[in-house]
Amino acid sequence: MQLLIKTNRFDQYPIMQMSLEDLGYNGELEEYRREHGLSSFEIGRVISEHKDRYTVQTNANEYDAELLGNLRFTATNRNDLPAVGDWVSISEYDGNKAIIHAVLPRKSILERKAVGKLGQTQIIATNIDFGLIVQSVNRDFNINRLERYMTICHTSKVEPIIVLSKVDLIEKKSLQELLNQVKERLKNVPVYAISNQTQFGIDEIKTKLIRGKTYCLLGSSGVGKSTLINTLTGVKLMETGEISQSIDRGKHVTSHRELIVLDKGIIIDNPGMREVGITSTPDGLEMTFDEILSLAQNCRFSDCTHTHEKGCAVLAAIENESLDPASYANFLKMQKEKIHFESDAIERKRKDKDFGKMIKRVQKQRRNNKY
Repeated sequence: MQLLIKTNRFDQYPIMQMSLEDLGYNGELEEYRREHGLSSFEIGRVISEHKDRYTVQTNANEYDAELLGNLRFTATNRNDLPAVGDWVSISEYDGNKAIIHAVLPRKSILERKAVGKLGQTQIIATNIDFGLIVQSVNRDFNINRLERYMTICHTSKVEPIIVLSKVDLIEKKSLQELLNQVKERLKNVPVYAISNQTQFGIDEIKTKLIRGKTYCLLGSSGVGKSTLINTLTGVKLMETGEISQSIDRGKHVTSHRELIVLDKGIIIDNPGMREVGITSTPDGLEMTFDEILSLAQNCRFSDCTHTHEKGCAVLAAIENESLDPASYANFLKMQKEKIHFESDAIERKRKDKDFGKMIKRVQKQRRNNKY
């Protein structure tokens, strides 16, 4: 599998001709570009971000880019600034440098609750088509966490794909039992078993990649996300840590998000996430736990909380063992997180509004003191 992208790091590897379509560009983006007077600017995609600097890839070059001052000053929050996966209009200067003039509309925003920040979200990546949820089958395996990742994918209108890695570390019988567990609880989601060491399942993953579609790797540290990229490209693009003999887990190496273009598909590597906090995700929860929501339609009360009410169809399904109690418990936990996030978001907006009023009062007092 040959690389399409040409950067200083990849100069030693074979390069193929690349088009904007290979990067994921489409007719809707081109129409927006024309309608908003951006045709005179070059179009590129953000492939990495380092504080206030961005690496932007076009069909011919890679640029070290910075924001136009007005774009930075008019941003109301971090989400208004470019993120990995964004399409941007740029103007070149001084060879390989560029200025970002505008961020084109995003078709999807993959995000999670910002760690340690009241009612705020953190963008993982944008313009994603598929979320590759990677989980190793040894110590990392946790179906509850898979449901959590699936929920943030569904919320963002991103199609989840589950990849169980490191299958060479367990017996075939144990692997089949895990696959049965996943398929029984997480219905209608593609599941693939792979080993980067033995190459088991890698060819099947390669055949599923679609040209021009973007895949974002999701999962904890050390599950083999960067190794999977190296395996798919056939070259060592991403640094990987040695496997710890005590916990059968690779050391965390990836420190930032990075977009890599293949001859089929586009992959975004992503640092391992210890926390996958739920945001305001009504649609995401409904899609992940569609069986529970379907049962809820038969509850006696329309405002049933599915925790104690008489006539609750969900509790009845638990009692007659037609609903997985572990999935039900995970649903309640994530629903509670959603409610807390929404409450925190309202509180944050109130504080921001009060702070804004205080600033206006101070400014008014300063103007009055001048006269």
